[in-house]
Amino acid sequence: MTLVSDAHVDHGASYRDRSDRRVVDHYGRPERVGKAVRNVVGTIEMGYGVLAVTGADRVEFVDNAVTNRVPDTDGRGVYALLLDPQGGIETDMYVYNADERLLVFLPPERAEPVREDWASKTFIQDVAIEDISADLGVFGVHGPKSTEKVASVLNGAGAPEEPLTFVRGSMVDAGVTVIATDAPLGEEGYEVVCAAADAPELFDTLINRGLNAAPFGYRTWDALSLEAGTPLFEYELEGVVPNVLGIRNALDFEKGCYVGQEVVSRVENQGRPSRRLVGLRLDGLREELSRLDRDAEPGAVAERLPATGAAVFDGDEAIGSVTRAAVGPDSGDPLALALVGFDDATDTVGVRVDGTEIEATRAELPFIDGSARSGRLPTYSDE
Repeated sequence: MTLVSDAHVDHGASYRDRSDRRVVDHYGRPERVGKAVRNVVGTIEMGYGVLAVTGADRVEFVDNAVTNRVPDTDGRGVYALLLDPQGGIETDMYVYNADERLLVFLPPERAEPVREDWASKTFIQDVAIEDISADLGVFGVHGPKSTEKVASVLNGAGAPEEPLTFVRGSMVDAGVTVIATDAPLGEEGYEVVCAAADAPELFDTLINRGLNAAPFGYRTWDALSLEAGTPLFEYELEGVVPNVLGIRNALDFEKGCYVGQEVVSRVENQGRPSRRLVGLRLDGLREELSRLDRDAEPGAVAERLPATGAAVFDGDEAIGSVTRAAVGPDSGDPLALALVGFDDATDTVGVRVDGTEIEATRAELPFIDGSARSGRLPTYSDE
């Protein structure tokens, strides 16, 4: 579901289904747009589900459920996870303290299941949970010029500086909340939140007023976040123990008990998980993909990349699988993220593509050095 469909059509959008929501896939020429975001600034309509948690016990209640410490101060937020009893990730989320309520931003398909689960566990606590996804529009502004972009149109406040803090102000006639992100694309970034009714005007402001910004869709988002080494719920996180992904910014090892904590602590105390997330440069596809006109035929490139789940080999031994692959907007090279045995990723591996094994080279994450460093960049306790 999009709140600004007419504007997307005007920009030549192509759509796809992402979880339970229809989102913009690309506006044509996704790699060229990716370079614009990497070098200047771009804007994307975000597909979040949003929960509002109210009541006197709201902070304690959510803090007891998630893996990170929930802030008790207005204007601050945190990245956190909800785990199952085996330590697998049920969802990731951002939790923001917005004065008399907490706002929880999470994948749209997880909003209602989490609301129902939490509502069933409030017991005598003073807590109420409401799904307000349809009430808000959320737009991402990313790129090395994103601070300049936000400053050019934001009234009543300066752009927030510390990651996952926010300020309130206005853009033209729309009241907005501007959040400093944890740089999921490896660039400076913000999310701008408004009332749903103001979304069309706000999108136009972010694209056309002040410093211009290129509109981009989720195909570019996926490629840019891959370059930045950022694991995403849709591809890498769901069902995986967080230690495997090295997303240490989502974990507070000193806070009170939450579901799955014993598993996370046990893996942490062992020093290393059984698997890890690595970057791969798909050398065996570089020449073939360079011959394709990526700007004119974005689908042609996607069809030649390894699919999610494609096997990764060290010699004749399967050591893991690809989580996703894309052509890097910065380098123009085919890249992938893969989950492999912790000690199994040698410098050169093979990746299965359409029944053929192509050569790949292990790469340090992130693949690029942008204007910021992703908060979710994998790090491991023994490194």
